[in-house]
Amino acid sequence: MTSTDVRTDAEDSGPSGYAAARLRLLQEEVRPGPPRRAALAELTDDWLAGLFGAGVGELRGASLVAVGGYGRGELSPRSDLDLLLLHDGSDDKAVAALADRIWYPVWDLGLALDHSVRTPAEARKTAAEDLKVQLGLLDARHLAGDLGLTAGLRTAVLADWRNQAPKRLPELQELCAERGERQGELQYLLEPDLKEARGGLRDATALRAVAASWLADAPREGLADARRRLLDVRDALHLTTGRATDRLALQEQDQVAADLGLLDADTLLRQVYEAARVISYASDVTWREVGRVLRSRAVRPRLRAMLGGGKPVAERSPLAEGVVEQDGEVVLARAARPERDPVLPLRAAAAAAQAGLPLSLHAVRRLAATARPLPTPWPAEAREQLVTLLGSGRPTVDVWEALEAEGLITRLLPDWERVRCRPQRNAVHIWTVDRHLIETAVRASALTRRVHRPDLLLVAALLHDIGKGWPGDHSVAGEIIAKDVAARIGFDREDVAVLATLVRHHLLLVDTATRRDLEDPATVRSVAEAVGSPGTLELLHALTESDALATGPAAWSSWRASLVSDLVQRVAALFAGDVPEEPEPAAPTAEQERLAVEAFRTGGPVLSLRAQTEAPAEDNDDTDEKTDPEPLGVELLIAVPDQPGVLPAVAGVLAMHRLTVRTAELRALDLPDGVEGSVLLLDWRVAAEYGSLPQAARLRADLVRALEGSLDIAGRLAERDAAYPRRRGVVAPPPRVTVAAAASRHATVIEVRAQDAPGLLHRIGQALEDARVRVRSAHVSTLGANAVDAFYVTGRDGAPLPGDDAASVARKLEETLRG
Repeated sequence: MTSTDVRTDAEDSGPSGYAAARLRLLQEEVRPGPPRRAALAELTDDWLAGLFGAGVGELRGASLVAVGGYGRGELSPRSDLDLLLLHDGSDDKAVAALADRIWYPVWDLGLALDHSVRTPAEARKTAAEDLKVQLGLLDARHLAGDLGLTAGLRTAVLADWRNQAPKRLPELQELCAERGERQGELQYLLEPDLKEARGGLRDATALRAVAASWLADAPREGLADARRRLLDVRDALHLTTGRATDRLALQEQDQVAADLGLLDADTLLRQVYEAARVISYASDVTWREVGRVLRSRAVRPRLRAMLGGGKPVAERSPLAEGVVEQDGEVVLARAARPERDPVLPLRAAAAAAQAGLPLSLHAVRRLAATARPLPTPWPAEAREQLVTLLGSGRPTVDVWEALEAEGLITRLLPDWERVRCRPQRNAVHIWTVDRHLIETAVRASALTRRVHRPDLLLVAALLHDIGKGWPGDHSVAGEIIAKDVAARIGFDREDVAVLATLVRHHLLLVDTATRRDLEDPATVRSVAEAVGSPGTLELLHALTESDALATGPAAWSSWRASLVSDLVQRVAALFAGDVPEEPEPAAPTAEQERLAVEAFRTGGPVLSLRAQTEAPAEDNDDTDEKTDPEPLGVELLIAVPDQPGVLPAVAGVLAMHRLTVRTAELRALDLPDGVEGSVLLLDWRVAAEYGSLPQAARLRADLVRALEGSLDIAGRLAERDAAYPRRRGVVAPPPRVTVAAAASRHATVIEVRAQDAPGLLHRIGQALEDARVRVRSAHVSTLGANAVDAFYVTGRDGAPLPGDDAASVARKLEETLRG
């Protein structure tokens, strides 16, 4: 069916005909995107014009005007109809009747309507008072009635906008910035708002408004395509959900991708991020130009008066060879020859980042168009300029994005293309892969005084996740890529080997510190063998901290920092020749011994709660801020006569009281001389999920009931879980349980990775209890929604499990968690 057929059907059948024609149009698969949006707008134009014509009667001096997105002739399936009934004020009663004849049929069809009835003077007055109204009127388009009335308003509104631009544009910029702060950056969000987030459709509309002011204009290349891509995604989202939503929720992404003919949700997100990046960069450049023009207009009259007329010459300050500052931007010197100087792009970028200034759009485009490629390997100056750029702190981000917008980064580092705009479907990560790498370099720049080779630290920060664009373990793939990149940019063989080791093992320290027994010499030796040297250990420590800080708030804490630092000290001592001895069982403290004796005497559990805090962090050379002690949680000591079921009972009671377990150790204590028997001692650190900690007496009372079997922990947890409404969301991957080979000589290490949930540790403990194994210690980590736990277990005889038995326990535990 052609668009002419659809329009005729709508005109013949009135509102019901329009509804049927609209439905057929939206169900067509042959012309999605701009053609469908234009056809839907045209169909709606004809229907509304018919409503206007049927209701206008003898009224003259009235017109129906589309504004906003509808005014631009772009209607998504669930878009609002933004309409203005314009009149000359001669017959208010007839205008009110006409409005009813138009608005009510729209409402009757369930269409969202944003409407107003105004005279041209009222419209201009409202626009002067409300910036959003004025922006909508900039796209005013005549639908029906008095064309002269509409044309006169359009001319007046555009004239007002251009006359008031020096005042209104800063207001618009502030509005965009506030919205970006609230909604976040579209190019990094896992569930982005396509319209309101920074780099979304609102910002694209703001750029049109700036262009309409004739004061400045946005970079045009790619902008129309980026905007079209976001509109296409919004169309598919509207059709998938049947709702007028702009938020691309996780559960909708696969279907939206399929509707757009894309491979998967990751491909969809990458396209969204690329479009958002184009719009964000164009916004940055445009608002910078607006500021420059407004400053120039404010200063020029005074300069002319001082100089006696004539155009003032812009001041240029040298920054580096071929690079100067002019009017708050970094530009190329007049004598610069990018076609003869292949290092110039990196030199200009490093100079801009060091000065904390933006690279001008003209300079970046000239470099992209004319600069020669660097030879392989790079000359020393190029490598030094890259390190300088990476070590410049926060300004590095904007300069890097300017280079990336014009394709210079992938020209320098071809492997960057695979990580560019790549989403990370992990709640812990707050950035895409490429931005995370730059953010890691920014964090590493603050730690360069801690290492002997800051250049290797910064380049490792840039490359540590470069393997995420390839299948398989990204650390293994990244090691291969890092070797190639490091050799290409001119590092010698020894430095290449160090960088490859850092990339291969960038997760080693935090994984080991949070999931392994640091008292076990096998743990320390395994790390030392992987790292290889004290210098590499020093770099890896700084890289670990930079990586975690750049990941997000859930990835780093004083607790993790202290564990990693402890591990690093032990490995450094081993490198220095201090070979760790097999650990002797630690002697109980006086408090532990007291609790153990009391537990044996009473025959029931005895416990104590004690708050822990960490000392303030060391002063940072780059900041004057002082940090307060960070709470590490509460130490929970429990002593209970040796008996089965202790671990699941304690874990279940803590879950019932909404206590999160951060670390957990369990060991048997022999009683003092003259007392026969054994007591289990649990030394755990816990924290309240929210609210205050429960009283120790309440914990003990519930623990007594749990050990007696009179407290149905599983039932209570299930009842509480059922009381909360279930929300739709991404389906979590299934749990995985593995046996860590050769992790300890004294126990079998079973690793559990699962979706974190109340009672998870209780279920694991019960499953291990059912498997008739003893838990020697537990190392519990929660990263966002993911629990990553390690359990040191032995058989009832206290020895590690045979291989087949260990595999059987892991398999049964995984089956339990999957069920």
